[in-house]
Amino acid sequence: MSFFFSFAGWLVATAPLIFTLVIRGAISVEASNDKYTCSLDVFLGDVKVWSSGHLSQFYTIDKCTLQLTQYGDLLLKGGLDDRVGWKAGTSGQGVQRLDLLGTGNLVLVDAMNLIKWQSFNFPTNIMLWGQRLSSRTRLTSFPSNSSLSYSFEIQYDKIALYLYSGKSKYSYWEYTPSDLDGLNITYVELTSNALEIFNNENYRIGRITSDKTEPLRFLALGNSTGNLGFYYYSYDKGKFEASYQALNTSCDLPLACKPYGICTFSEKCSCIRLIKRGDGLLSDCTENVTEGICGRNDSQMLELQGVTSVLKSNPYKVNVTKEICANLCLDNCTCVAALHFSFEDDPAKPGECYMYGLARGVKQIERDGRLSYMVKVPKGTDQGHDKHSHWKKWIPIVVGVVDGVVLLLVLGGVGYYIIRKRRKSCADTGHSN
Repeated sequence: MSFFFSFAGWLVATAPLIFTLVIRGAISVEASNDKYTCSLDVFLGDVKVWSSGHLSQFYTIDKCTLQLTQYGDLLLKGGLDDRVGWKAGTSGQGVQRLDLLGTGNLVLVDAMNLIKWQSFNFPTNIMLWGQRLSSRTRLTSFPSNSSLSYSFEIQYDKIALYLYSGKSKYSYWEYTPSDLDGLNITYVELTSNALEIFNNENYRIGRITSDKTEPLRFLALGNSTGNLGFYYYSYDKGKFEASYQALNTSCDLPLACKPYGICTFSEKCSCIRLIKRGDGLLSDCTENVTEGICGRNDSQMLELQGVTSVLKSNPYKVNVTKEICANLCLDNCTCVAALHFSFEDDPAKPGECYMYGLARGVKQIERDGRLSYMVKVPKGTDQGHDKHSHWKKWIPIVVGVVDGVVLLLVLGGVGYYIIRKRRKSCADTGHSN
């Protein structure tokens, strides 16, 4: 349930068209087990574009109140003891009132109309039209029932999407402007048709454009997928539609498959079923069987041919062989997978070693002799076979099974169509005779 204080925002597009979208502020109360979440929210139409509870939820059992104190601080309170669950932190700054601007920016201003606090400085997973994002801020989103999180960040030389897992972070999409010219990226801004990138001299050095002519309303970092999208309002469909997606195939998403899953060419997930637990093989890809396992007496590295990870990080070691890279992961209790990239088209040659604390973002690729993706498994998982020959024969079969089923269905459908057409042709000939 949400209690709104309404504000109709009139926006003028670059094209000769004026349109209206209702921007509303609300105190939202939602049931959660035996309690209620209490938050201050901003809505654009029916889309929540900002929330005080984005990073930390405030729970109450009976009431939720919003108060602007005599000292100029905005408080969200609840419970019998009026416990403070969120505050703007503007006490003593002369704040007089709370305003909701037509851009969707929620602001606290003083008697001179100077902004003392604004929601644009505390972004969630959405960036609105006209909003800027600097290196000091980021967009964040959270997959449900997971300890992982996504972020969209501004670096000095690029903008990037990251997956956070504990203290580790891995990029899975990056964009580097071609006109950096030795200057750093300072901020990005969402305009009516693009995401504009500016340097520290306020010159535009790059832009990512929308695929539609309709004016953009917001940019969003998806909670479930981690994909970055631009959104416009479709009046024909009466809802917001995506006009740009940073990642266009599901296999490029970091969590396209469950742990220890491979996203195949047909964009289906195949489980690495060779990994076993106890006396049997895993029935699905949901369990991290190697978590906390380390040391060469208890674990071993098995190589997957024709796969890589969409997750990227700085190399753990450089100028090392694949064998050394595998041993580094074996000896590290937090490592569950490793990627070795050889400087030459020979996996035995030295190269870069990347280590992973999670086996996610794995996808099928064409064979590349320079790449070796390895997962840590309990000792003896190969069931007494030579680990290299057994693994290399097994992985293409598993990956191929999923793609083969799809191919079989397609060929079967074509065959059925041809047979039926021939029978119909014969029947028609018989009738004509």
